[in-house]
Amino acid sequence: MTSETRAPSDFSARERILLTAHDLFYREGIRATGIDRVIEVSQVAKATFYRHYPSKSDLITAYLNFRHDNWMRWLRATLERHLSSGSSPLDALLATFNEWWRHPDFRGCAFINAAVELPEAVELARRHKEEMTAAFETLLLHGAGRPARARALSLAVDGAIVHAQMGQPLRTVLDALKQLAEPLLKGKV
Repeated sequence: MTSETRAPSDFSARERILLTAHDLFYREGIRATGIDRVIEVSQVAKATFYRHYPSKSDLITAYLNFRHDNWMRWLRATLERHLSSGSSPLDALLATFNEWWRHPDFRGCAFINAAVELPEAVELARRHKEEMTAAFETLLLHGAGRPARARALSLAVDGAIVHAQMGQPLRTVLDALKQLAEPLLKGKV
């Protein structure tokens, strides 16, 4: 869930701006992070910034698209890794989210955070959640009623993400998610 590990000098100005925005927006919030701070940390000239991102809105859209692509790639790969090692769909789900929530940089779902901060981000957040739901349906669910169960599982996961972000004990959050997810994954709902 982190940015690339190449040295900053290996990135183009556009990439440095985007990676800086990614880190600052996720860590400090979109509204709390001004363009001047992004310019300063990414070490680009103001003219360079505006040549690549004419407005903060353009940068926010680029950030959310970048975050979506990386997070979905991570989600699918992590679920698939756990499933291919013999984990049940429930255990794969719990292990995947446990990994994310224990990461020192975890600050909740960037899309839930963005939707709360900016009404204009709601549509991107909705599309992100639809793709997350589709990944659950494809990778974890079998049998009748998959779309409805995937939507319910997605709601349970989002609630668990918020509770993990609020600092609830992770064991408590994982136990609650297990209670909600188990019947959905087994097709008993």
